[in-house]
Amino acid sequence: MEELIIHTKKEKEVLDITDELKELVKEKSAEEGVCSLFLIHTSAALTTADLDEGTDLDMLDAFEEIVPQLVYRHPHNPGHVKYHILSSIIGPSLTIPIEKGELVLGPWQKIILIEFNGPRERTIAVNFIL
Repeated sequence: MEELIIHTKKEKEVLDITDELKELVKEKSAEEGVCSLFLIHTSAALTTADLDEGTDLDMLDAFEEIVPQLVYRHPHNPGHVKYHILSSIIGPSLTIPIEKGELVLGPWQKIILIEFNGPRERTIAVNFIL
């Protein structure tokens, strides 16, 4: 297993981590198989997206609307329960095919980490099944 450490800089942000993952694929000389990603946190998420200018902000605005601000009962810190819920909805993991030494992504598709409760150091467990 490899670990990819991402340092977020804002409370809420969308980070393109595609290049970091492509570099890991090259380092491992992975030619055919899958790259499995698992974010080891409960207030951030992983997914793919087209990141034209402003799309990141559109996504963050939409996420704010998806889960209402309620009086949550979470004993640890009720203020960030919303982010646990968003993380659960979007998900902490991705599986991306590898073909001919490259991640199989659409022409506009980027691999993104969505930070809901930063800034933080986020760890992604990366496994290659070759």
